[in-house]
Amino acid sequence: QLQLVESGGGLAQAGGSLRLSCAASGLGSYAVAWFRQAPGKEPEGVSCISGKGGTIKYVDSVKGRFTISRDNAKNTVYLQMNSLKPEETGVYYCAAVQHYSGSLDSLWTVPDQYDYWGQGTQVTVSS
Repeated sequence: QLQLVESGGGLAQAGGSLRLSCAASGLGSYAVAWFRQAPGKEPEGVSCISGKGGTIKYVDSVKGRFTISRDNAKNTVYLQMNSLKPEETGVYYCAAVQHYSGSLDSLWTVPDQYDYWGQGTQVTVSS
């Protein structure tokens, strides 16, 4: 049973940066994704990294600005967010799964694929 703990959210100005962390004992054998949820909207998959880090995915809107990485020795996954935009304000969640029901390529953005979720961390980007 994983207990995911996110940290690193906060307030940033447009164009600024934040780094989110997601930590849990035993996280190294899990694929981890970051989702964000704006008020009144469904969760959106932002990025995903496979258990060994060999496969990484990003939603098109963050490519070139966000970087996901992991340090399995520290049981932690990071999301470095640069050039932040006000529309990226929301609660950011990390989620973990050992095995997708099919291809990671097609399923990583589907919330129901993930067995474990963190409590979320608020990211607010001011204009």
